[in-house]
Amino acid sequence: MNGDMSGRAVLVSGATGGIGLVTARELARRGAQVVVMGRDPQKTERVMAETGAAGSVVADLGELAQVRRAAAEYRERFGRLDVLVNNAGAIFERRRETREGVEMTWALNHLAPFVLTHELLGLLRASPQARVVTVASAAHHFGRIRFGDPEFRQGYSAWGAYGQSKLANVLFARELARREPWLTSTSLHPGMVASGFAHNTQGGRMSRLYRLVDRFAVSPEEGAQTSIYLASTPDAVISGAYYAKSRPAPMNPRAGDDGAAARLWTLSEEYAGRDAPTWPEVLREVRRLTGGEGA
Repeated sequence: MNGDMSGRAVLVSGATGGIGLVTARELARRGAQVVVMGRDPQKTERVMAETGAAGSVVADLGELAQVRRAAAEYRERFGRLDVLVNNAGAIFERRRETREGVEMTWALNHLAPFVLTHELLGLLRASPQARVVTVASAAHHFGRIRFGDPEFRQGYSAWGAYGQSKLANVLFARELARREPWLTSTSLHPGMVASGFAHNTQGGRMSRLYRLVDRFAVSPEEGAQTSIYLASTPDAVISGAYYAKSRPAPMNPRAGDDGAAARLWTLSEEYAGRDAPTWPEVLREVRRLTGGEGA
């Protein structure tokens, strides 16, 4: 766990709290030039100062236009990238949409890391040891990609949407490893972390449940260890693998489906490829091309 990160350029999304903050702080302690990304300007600036980060980028990653703008800002201001940690994520008790009209869980947990990584591939390709670390969850084990309705426009379930998004994280990491064999792409389960993760559910039953679960959960310092390990270890890690407790871990058989990974990539490109898409049109086209409902 003592990998020297001196001179390595690192970007951590969702870095203003929980395991993202700890990841940024610990990688900076190891000598990395860390840039923290968060939604709240004041909080992001404060975390930059507290962690010793080299800079910050402010963006609401629930909106793809802001993801693209943030990536462009990072490219212009910092100019290189060795490690990208896709950490931002959330769960929402009630179905919500972004200002771009996309279901929030799908947009923030899956589309944001997909687009951010894609927009920064040019910098990553210039790094001799590029790594992309995507924070997933053991919740991917009950996930299923609803290719015909990934936004849960019918029959919304908070856990269903969350499990789908975490399965998408694992599939994305695997497909990225296949398409970009020159970099190391991994996904991970951080554990059940006491981080205020679901407190954005506005006082509903899920928020109360998580406040109870937080009493028995691991600390953010413990939960961040696998992210830190995958970002910094000098040892070889398995590209495309899913990790827990800093070791390769079993994944949902659906996560090992190469066909589903490729279909998800196509679906994600459809979402990411338009500045102001009409999402029902996108989904109709995806249904036509894939001819399937779920994986």
